[in-house]
Amino acid sequence: MIVAVIANLGISVAKIVAALLTGSASMWAEAAHSVADTGNEVLLFIGLRKSEKGPDADRPFGYGQERYFWAFLAALGIFLVGGTLSIGEGIRSLLLPEPVESLWVGVGVLVVAAGFEAYSWHTARKELKQAAAERQRTISEHLAKASDPSATTVFLEDTAALVGLAVALIALLLHAWTGWAAWDAIGSVLIGVLLIAVAFLLARRSKALLLEEAAPDDVVDPIRRRVSSEDWVAEPATVHAVYMGPTHLLVNIRATPRNDDIPAADLIARSSRLRKELLADPSIAQVTLTLE
Repeated sequence: MIVAVIANLGISVAKIVAALLTGSASMWAEAAHSVADTGNEVLLFIGLRKSEKGPDADRPFGYGQERYFWAFLAALGIFLVGGTLSIGEGIRSLLLPEPVESLWVGVGVLVVAAGFEAYSWHTARKELKQAAAERQRTISEHLAKASDPSATTVFLEDTAALVGLAVALIALLLHAWTGWAAWDAIGSVLIGVLLIAVAFLLARRSKALLLEEAAPDDVVDPIRRRVSSEDWVAEPATVHAVYMGPTHLLVNIRATPRNDDIPAADLIARSSRLRKELLADPSIAQVTLTLE
């Protein structure tokens, strides 16, 4: 991730220089986009490091939710730095149009940046596809249900970056060929709208995880089947689970004994054994088992 931060920082500097030379609003929008991406990589890195801390007296279930908080801040960064500044630059360009200068400098920077972003996008998609396959999901399903917002953020950022670069390149060329500055301004506004849409999607997912949204069915169903497989448990057992971090679940089970004549001591021993077996799964941090 440190390499990604350095690469994004270099792309940001190159885009800023190109924007100064060309005077292009779309180029300024892309510069703001890259600055936001660089800041977001730093925020995700902080969240990753903080979330690795183990449980302690203050956080008995660990610090996994730190990743959700910092991912939410990254979404705000995309909105404030990338989205609003891009739209503002587009409006400024409409009111105070400027001619395009040093056209091929801008084109060259956009093409080189597209190469770096395409490689990053390919890597992020490969990792996301692998994680989705492990859960037997499509990529779109995994984007909506993933418990780790970091991978989702990187993939959506890279996707938005590629689309934004294409928009900026088209807008820059149309501005240069037609002499109509509105093309450049429209490109800047479109990039801003794109970034705001991405920020909304990321913020919504981080919010759901922070507010302890129920884990999806494909995560809960195996636990429910395991509980129901016990010969002393009457079906259906009620199982709820929430994420306390990208890889840690807090599980709450309410089960009814199949027979009323099972001795209390035997029920306690059986429920204790079931709880220990569930906790053997490294993805389960805590199990609360209530007999009804």
